[in-house]
Amino acid sequence: MPHAEIKYTKDITLDAPAILERIEQVILEHDDGAGACKGRAFRVDAHHHTHVDIKVALLVKAHRDDAFSNRLLDSLKTAVMAMIPQNCHFSLELIYSGPFYFTGTHEV
Repeated sequence: MPHAEIKYTKDITLDAPAILERIEQVILEHDDGAGACKGRAFRVDAHHHTHVDIKVALLVKAHRDDAFSNRLLDSLKTAVMAMIPQNCHFSLELIYSGPFYFTGTHEV
């Protein structure tokens, strides 16, 4: 189950839920077994320069090699940048969770 986190400065207007949904769609276009992408966005009030910073984390899998990662990163960049309505600095990082990572559900 991938994760996406968006941080963006207060001087930019983003439809963060739509971007998070699009990130999930792009991941599933490249890897239909990836599952739902848990996402969250943070508007940053204190900042220097207008910017959007996105991190997308996936679990390590055999088919997620360098070629896969480069294709996914390029597709994510194209899709997300198309949804940003103004000039800004933009960062996007695709990371893979390490061996000491747990993900699951908590039910009470």
